[in-house]
Amino acid sequence: MPILEGEGVTKYFGGLAAVSNVDFHVDQGEIVGLIGPNGAGKTTLFNLISAALPLSSGEIRFKGQRLNGLKPHQICKLGIARTFQQTKVFTDMAVFQNVLMGAFFGTSTRVSAAEASREAAQALEFVGLSGMSATPVNDLTLVNQKRVEVARALATRPEVLLLDELMAGLNATEVSEAMELVTRIRNKGITVFMVEHVMKAIMGICGRVMVLHHGEKIAEGTPEQTARNQKVIEIYLGEETRTGS
Repeated sequence: MPILEGEGVTKYFGGLAAVSNVDFHVDQGEIVGLIGPNGAGKTTLFNLISAALPLSSGEIRFKGQRLNGLKPHQICKLGIARTFQQTKVFTDMAVFQNVLMGAFFGTSTRVSAAEASREAAQALEFVGLSGMSATPVNDLTLVNQKRVEVARALATRPEVLLLDELMAGLNATEVSEAMELVTRIRNKGITVFMVEHVMKAIMGICGRVMVLHHGEKIAEGTPEQTARNQKVIEIYLGEETRTGS
């Protein structure tokens, strides 16, 4: 059954519809991919779900609860966490402190310092960064900064995790490791909705894929069905093939 769903989701910037009348659903336990050309509205949809932007019209629901009008911190405390297309970490703080912020402020219940520290430590161990707890985030590689962001999101104890281009800028080995991490997150009981351009990841770990173009949903189905969709090939996959992405 859907844990996250939207009906007629629309966002206008001036007269331009960045997201236009999009219906979507993410079932509990799924890994759902969201693909499309640059500017298709993918990150805008994530911003609407996480309340970073207000809806122009339509409705988004989490476990049947209407999210319209809520603030980002309220969305997070309900159980929806996210990462960002451009990594947003506290670069002047240590790795552990970054993740501790999620454990302290992202959950629906008040936690003690000991509980938050334990949650942060577990999240760092999960993403493979236990040995870097004291390292300033600014000293980390891109792939490890992304892992800090994932750990911080996990420390909020989410039921749904929105991953926005987790694998952008990673090499082939790092992509494979990131795919394994996402699968382990799902196996941990967390539903994953991911924006991604790396088709190896979309084809390898997603059970279902949704495609946006100019803010509209143009296709949805299994990765195999989506890859055979002529409209998707013409608009997106052909472009990816030509550019070697």
